[in-house]
Amino acid sequence: MKKLLASLFAVALLVGCGTATSEGTPATTETETTTTEASGDAKTYNVGVAIYQFDDNFMTLYRNEIESYFKTLETDAVKYNVTIVDGKNDMAEQSNQIDNFITQGMDVIILNLVQTSSADAIIDKVVGAGIPLVLINREPLGEDGDESYKGILDNPTVCYVGADARQSGTFQGEIIAELPDKGDLNGDGKVSYIMIEGDPENIDAQYRTTYSIKALEEAIAVECLDDQVGNWAQAKGQEITANALSQYGDKIEVVFCNNDAMALGAAAAITAAGRKVGENIYLVGVDALDECQEMVKNGEMTGTVLNDHIGQSHTAVDVAVKALNGEAMDNYYWVDYVKVTK
Repeated sequence: MKKLLASLFAVALLVGCGTATSEGTPATTETETTTTEASGDAKTYNVGVAIYQFDDNFMTLYRNEIESYFKTLETDAVKYNVTIVDGKNDMAEQSNQIDNFITQGMDVIILNLVQTSSADAIIDKVVGAGIPLVLINREPLGEDGDESYKGILDNPTVCYVGADARQSGTFQGEIIAELPDKGDLNGDGKVSYIMIEGDPENIDAQYRTTYSIKALEEAIAVECLDDQVGNWAQAKGQEITANALSQYGDKIEVVFCNNDAMALGAAAAITAAGRKVGENIYLVGVDALDECQEMVKNGEMTGTVLNDHIGQSHTAVDVAVKALNGEAMDNYYWVDYVKVTK
């Protein structure tokens, strides 16, 4: 069964989490690879970390925390040589990077897949090389969508660490449903909304899209005016929202965004159109980035949902260390989302 792991780090993060990079700015500028060096007579473990794309606000926080947390676990006897690579949102690129990790003899691999549809091929490679594999952030699904993934269940050296995106979508819908007007600004008995989705192949995007509206529908009737793919990007969030506002005007009561980066873009478009969040439109996202927490406090966003990068990254590292120590891994490790409102 999937086990929810409540993260003590979530509360701390709400007080003040690490600074996100701006849209379009990778954490490294000269190379796609960052390495934490370890030397001396200590036992040194080589850790390969493959991220789907450095140009992602949330995964920047996540990968930076992986790197820093490994450093805190080092002792005089044990060191971790951590190499982090940028998949550039290209599955072929990432597959080559995994091949390189195998050739380099990594002791454990932490992987944020570009495409979950490629999970079988990647898992077969890594398991065949005898390397433990910790999948993060993008969950491969079973045949019926809600089933556990056989590629994980059938391999004791493979696991998944993440948060259940159904919960994040539900929290988004509840944030709107719990408003005094339930999001019905014009009083016509229904909520007219636009949806800005992330990567359509990503299960987090699918679940957030579905479950946010499902939760809202339990409180009030809804009407979808527009549903577009923004691929997690701030610029696309702004473009989609601007076009929708131009087409539908005051009919739009709520803007749902699958992540905070797209919500930041939507907020810019809302301001440019002369609309004001909390007065004549509502806006929700997911990730609880620093700037979005401030916007929620200031009334510039209706709410967001904390995607606990600290809890998830620390769990991923802890599990990787267990594997390095020859300890058994569970198949799934779950970290709760947290609803964030003013």
